[in-house]
Amino acid sequence: MSTDTTGQGATGGVAQASNTLSITDNRTGRQYEIPIEDETIRSIDLRQIKVNDDDFGLMTYDPAFMNTASCRSAITYIDGDRGILEYRGYPIEQLAEQSSYLEVAYLLVHGELPTQAQLDTWTHEVTIHTFVHENVKEFMQGFRYDAHPMGMLLASVGALSTFYPEATQIKDAEIRYAQIVRLIAKMPTLAAFAYRHNRGMPYVYPDNDLSYAGNFLSMVYKIAELKYQPDPRLEKALDVLFILHADHEQNCSTSAVRSVGSSQVDPYSAIAAGVGALYGPLHGGANEAVLRMLRRIRTVDRIPEFVEGVKAGNERLMGFGHRVYKNYDPRARIIKRATMDVFEVTGTNPYLDVALELEKIALEDEYFVSRKLYPNVDFYSGLIYEALGMPVEMFPVLFAIGRTSGWIAQWLEMIDDKEQKIARPRQIYTGGRQRDYVPMAQR
Repeated sequence: MSTDTTGQGATGGVAQASNTLSITDNRTGRQYEIPIEDETIRSIDLRQIKVNDDDFGLMTYDPAFMNTASCRSAITYIDGDRGILEYRGYPIEQLAEQSSYLEVAYLLVHGELPTQAQLDTWTHEVTIHTFVHENVKEFMQGFRYDAHPMGMLLASVGALSTFYPEATQIKDAEIRYAQIVRLIAKMPTLAAFAYRHNRGMPYVYPDNDLSYAGNFLSMVYKIAELKYQPDPRLEKALDVLFILHADHEQNCSTSAVRSVGSSQVDPYSAIAAGVGALYGPLHGGANEAVLRMLRRIRTVDRIPEFVEGVKAGNERLMGFGHRVYKNYDPRARIIKRATMDVFEVTGTNPYLDVALELEKIALEDEYFVSRKLYPNVDFYSGLIYEALGMPVEMFPVLFAIGRTSGWIAQWLEMIDDKEQKIARPRQIYTGGRQRDYVPMAQR
């Protein structure tokens, strides 16, 4: 098959060459005009390209969806070459500096920034739904003492669907909205319960006088004090991290939410699918790999040796490079500033100097510059989580708290999109055919 720019259609007519792709099938000699819209062709349009009428038609093969758009979305815009990230058109830098996580969550879910009255109502609704049913607490107490907190979060989010059976009515706007609020409100509570469970500590109930991030810190760290007051710098840094993780276009976990949600299942089950995808080390666990790398390097004077090992293929540079970004990840710059704020409170992490020097070398070394290996969001986030006293097992859990609003926004957009159907990818079959059953005695 080859492209043809003559503009001749399959029936010999003249096509509009400016917004079509002309294809010649060299197997048959037939020509086809495929419409181009938004710099994209529809894969289904290739189905008309057949050798004969009984032929299924041409398919595309794209493992990991490297060059396939699965949806139209108005939520998150990314320009990886220029290092741009926008939520609903608003630059991430402005939102991280001037907004709060709950305001960003409102923006993602509703499509516009709220008025003060709308934000007050939204904040109140989320705040009063932070408590979970006592049976949920009993459910989590059934896990082993050393259960991974991400597995606990995955199970407990899915279990919420049994507490709110009406959530299956996804076409009812009022019922649907109630589940949206519950998910955003209860995710930090479930996360904090998982943390306390691992430590054999009693669960701490939400404090509705605190902010979204402050309440989470209280549920995690409160011991015997009558009133926990989080340090505002830590509170702000955590809120910023939630904002930066809120959405990131069609990544692995978001695709999982959309794929499972396309069966029209309840939102708790769809979001649980996102938690499951985020559990993987290539997604939510990437910042843990950065910490392991920094610990292996240990000191600044060992960085040159490590860098040479990377160039020789004996070491991996974790926290640099991204499938989407071919420039400095805009989230990494913001997190770097937040890291410094956190260390003002907690004291400097010995690996911070290693991270700063490694970043400096990588941004100047032609080997890394030519390969566009810039720091990504995971490079500094692990340092913040560790400074907050979080074990590495909690890193993807914190990621999931922030990402919940994005998953919900994507789920909402998907179920309202008339073009979407139940996800059902095609395959290229490579196995045997027409084999006769062999009796056991003859095998």
